[in-house]
Amino acid sequence: MLYRIRTGVQWRDLPERYGSWKTVHERHRRWSADGTWELLLQRVQAEAGAAGDIDWDVSVDSTSVGLPTCSATSVGRACGSFWWPIGRRLVARC
Repeated sequence: MLYRIRTGVQWRDLPERYGSWKTVHERHRRWSADGTWELLLQRVQAEAGAAGDIDWDVSVDSTSVGLPTCSATSVGRACGSFWWPIGRRLVARC
């Protein structure tokens, strides 16, 4: 499951060494629904915090996004702009 999260592959494209993708998907779905992932994260964070391995300082990114002028009204719909995926971001084109 972590492989899929790290790489972003589709469930069907999981390497065979992880077993049937259907089984992995079903387990991930069950663990998400019953809170197993949250419990695992809390335990890992608690152990790392006790060992002093976590720096709890928070950093905020102040990145700004530039949009075409027409997007200031109606989120770009007034001028008929389209949103195109470029890498991991969406770019408006008028």
